[in-house]
Amino acid sequence: MKTMRIISRVLFFSAFVFTATVFSLIFSLNSKISDNYKVNSIDDLNLNTKIPVTAVYNGYEEDGNLNNTYNVSLKMFGVIPFSTTTVSVVDKMQVAVLGTPFGIKIYTDGVLVVDIKGVKTNAGLKEPAKAAGLKVGDYIRSVDGNRVFSNEGLAELVQQSGGNEMTFSILRSNKNKTIKIKPLKESDSGKYRVGIWVRDSSAGVGTLTFYSPFNNTVCGLGHEISDVDTGEILNISSGEMVGAEIISVNKAKDNAPGELIGKFNYNVISKELFNRNDGIYGRLAGNLKISALTEVAHKQDVKGGKAQILTTVSGEKPKLYSCTISLLPDAYKSDTQNYIVTITDEELLDITGGIVQGMSGSPVIQNGKLVGAVTHVFLEDPAKGYGIFAENMLDTSNSVFDAAELKKAS
Repeated sequence: MKTMRIISRVLFFSAFVFTATVFSLIFSLNSKISDNYKVNSIDDLNLNTKIPVTAVYNGYEEDGNLNNTYNVSLKMFGVIPFSTTTVSVVDKMQVAVLGTPFGIKIYTDGVLVVDIKGVKTNAGLKEPAKAAGLKVGDYIRSVDGNRVFSNEGLAELVQQSGGNEMTFSILRSNKNKTIKIKPLKESDSGKYRVGIWVRDSSAGVGTLTFYSPFNNTVCGLGHEISDVDTGEILNISSGEMVGAEIISVNKAKDNAPGELIGKFNYNVISKELFNRNDGIYGRLAGNLKISALTEVAHKQDVKGGKAQILTTVSGEKPKLYSCTISLLPDAYKSDTQNYIVTITDEELLDITGGIVQGMSGSPVIQNGKLVGAVTHVFLEDPAKGYGIFAENMLDTSNSVFDAAELKKAS
């Protein structure tokens, strides 16, 4: 009996360890599996897992055609089901890789509230906007039914109120709201104020990533354009991409970000712009120097190791520099931060000190394919920065302009 109890305990402990190990492996695998994949052939799927995983294509036996999407069951060691994903069989994706600088000027949809201030009145310091519920990050789109396009236009409407209550139509977190504010007379100037600072435009220099001839779109940056004060993504009312050239470089050093200094040449690239969290997208309206088309790597085909970055640090002509990339643990779970880029090219490090402002959008090339773009720099180590998968940016370029066409047709 004693021997049986020992055997039972050993078996129980072994079963517990086995179960715990299986669940630990499943948890680890799930963190590395994407919800969807694209492949050029049904046999091309490579999940990049250290543990053997078998993909079972549901319905493939009946329908193995291209341009179809399959629900796929994933089994660890070919036996233990642990997750599902979708796999789309598609044609090869090709774009014209750019790496050239561009200038951008955008106007917001209304004016963006960047700060709430008090108004100095004869009765003391008052905060009419704050008291009414206006918040930093709100977009003021109209006042008393009058559209607001600029800082000056808003100030004029407030002054014309004569101190009477005004109805502000605002956009907050993509929801429309109305707020009533009563302007107060400032004691020093005698002008009516509501106690806010607003911004109506933004401008800067970045790097174009690629041009897609299949939907006539150009994209760059690899991240959204956000307000420097609020950190909120800017809602674009109008704007344009134009050509630019780099005239000097402020080198990165001592935890201070460097910067490419450029000037606009006003060769219009696009006037139909979309600001998304993974880049700025535009319908091509001008001329670009298009090279031969380059294949876009599927995200699961991007490997840690040697790569190249295509960027422009002088004039308008891009140049390839050496770098390495390392995939983040949750690379396939993020739409914007998928790997770390480390600059290894001594020439580029000598010129810029690493990744600097204005290089966002610089294409990353590996094994002759476009794998993505540089997006952000690490302030504590400017030789390093984040990168985004090119496949994510291409998906966005397709979706925003498909949506734009549907809107025009409706």
